[in-house]
Amino acid sequence: MSAVDSELAIERTLDAPRDAVWRAMTDHIAEWWCPRPWTTEVIALDWRSGGRFNLAMHGPDGEVHGGDGMLLEVAPGERIVFTNALGKDWQPQAARPMAIVGMFTLADAPDGRTLYRASARHWNEADAMKHDEMGFAQGWGICADQLEQVARRLKETADA
Repeated sequence: MSAVDSELAIERTLDAPRDAVWRAMTDHIAEWWCPRPWTTEVIALDWRSGGRFNLAMHGPDGEVHGGDGMLLEVAPGERIVFTNALGKDWQPQAARPMAIVGMFTLADAPDGRTLYRASARHWNEADAMKHDEMGFAQGWGICADQLEQVARRLKETADA
């Protein structure tokens, strides 16, 4: 856990420029959002501050886990902040498996790479510990690796 007892975070330096990472994050979310072999179904996604997101994650054995919430801040090329504690029209909702405020941040790194940070802030330390035990670091780390793969492909396509 980070210095904030209720926050979990991963950090990576991705081997792709920030604009390619941003395009991968926003235009290709279904390709990286959940660890393979799981897949992502985009039900609703309004890329603006106050916009709704609703993503369903489908497992290889027919499992389905929803991800419905609100985009709190969308700063193009820099940051996305979201929560699953608010649904459509800012309505409070029961968040599963626990309420979080999630944040993705991007910054330039040397050699055309991107500093990537993904974090989940929880209402209390117990929820953070539960999320950690569920495999936060591994799962969100796999998603970061998949995001890097998509961003590298986008960069290579643009360079071709």
